[in-house]
Amino acid sequence: MNSSRTAARRLTLHYLEMVLAMFAGMFLLGWAWTLAWPGRAEHAGADAALMVLDMTVGMAAWMAVRRHGTRMIVEMSAAMVAPFALLAVPVAAGLLSVDVLHTVGHGAMLLAMLVAMLLRRSHYTADHRSHRHPALPAPAPAAEPAAD
Repeated sequence: MNSSRTAARRLTLHYLEMVLAMFAGMFLLGWAWTLAWPGRAEHAGADAALMVLDMTVGMAAWMAVRRHGTRMIVEMSAAMVAPFALLAVPVAAGLLSVDVLHTVGHGAMLLAMLVAMLLRRSHYTADHRSHRHPALPAPAPAAEPAAD
């Protein structure tokens, strides 16, 4: 397989992994919120904000597992939240409905994620094994046997 096809394949797989992690976060954390706050669905704005939070946490956790650095995780999280933050103003002013917020926000979120990935193409087309997590210490050198 040539390098451009490999790069495109890796970018696509990175993207799909993050989308699956978002869904996992949304369902798992959404279930937890349902237990903790049974009436949250009656508060559409708060429910939308929690859904975005759940999806972002799921994606960020998966990026950490895949050894992406903090900067990449923060950038991707910002790309995910930004469309909803921008749309929250017209929703709060009564110019848009929460349904429009969900529909447009999720579409814009997916697009913003793709743009963030394309802006850092070299990172997202790299093999996951090449990611170095800055919070993890370097392996300690092997101990020398004691001389008698």
